[in-house]
Amino acid sequence: MPYRRPRDGSELRAWQHELNTVHKRVRACVEHVFARMKWWNILRNCRRKRDGVHHATHGIALMHNLVIAG
Repeated sequence: MPYRRPRDGSELRAWQHELNTVHKRVRACVEHVFARMKWWNILRNCRRKRDGVHHATHGIALMHNLVIAG
């Protein structure tokens, strides 16, 4: 969970700001995977299977990493 700015209006500490940046990057990757799953209708097609969502998520993450690696 990212750190929020304190109520007194002061800025975040440097380590908190860096952690928020890392969190934002990881969350963006996960959100992109969910978007691809929705676009390919994978969630709808495997919702009745026992481990279908797990296998679909793993497969899409693998394909995404292969695309990034070139």
